[in-house]
Amino acid sequence: MTRIIGGAGKGRRLKTPRGEATRPTGARVRQTLFDILAPMIPGCRFLDAFAGNGGVGLEALSRGASRVVLVDQSRAAIEAIRENARAVAGVGGEVQVFHQETRVALAALADSGVRFDVVYLDPPYQSPLYEPLLETAELLLEKGGRVVAEHFHKRALPETIGRLARTRSVRIGDHRLTFYARPDGADDPAAGPARDGRGGAP
Repeated sequence: MTRIIGGAGKGRRLKTPRGEATRPTGARVRQTLFDILAPMIPGCRFLDAFAGNGGVGLEALSRGASRVVLVDQSRAAIEAIRENARAVAGVGGEVQVFHQETRVALAALADSGVRFDVVYLDPPYQSPLYEPLLETAELLLEKGGRVVAEHFHKRALPETIGRLARTRSVRIGDHRLTFYARPDGADDPAAGPARDGRGGAP
């Protein structure tokens, strides 16, 4: 059972569709993510591009994000997201849900001029989409914004891609969170030495 772990909606349960198609981000990874991004979350615009059951985006909402956009191509996931959004209704902020393939949704959002402070990418770990999506995500970033990719810890991601530069990489068990920003951005609260979840070098 997935639960909101912090903020105004702490403790609220989130539904996850049955089967292996939806892989919610675990509590340890979410806790690490939001510990690092804590200064950015209040009032931010947050995009979760592979939303699954919506857990990451709704965690951001619970912690004070002003707008959360959740994208998934699975009908079962979208149904769960909508139910979960109702479960956290009242904590504040706006939730928008897109039932689309991620590349299509991100391109459409970029073309419409929508911008975000945080873009979260968590495709299937074997996916070849990381690099193409990082390039598209950069177009969606507000000045000072951050792109975060969740991936398998042995899956290498580039130090730079387009105008994005890696600022931090953190290992949590078999998972890794890699943070990107544009060099023209403001001071990065996610900046820091690469490390793993046990405090050692990656």
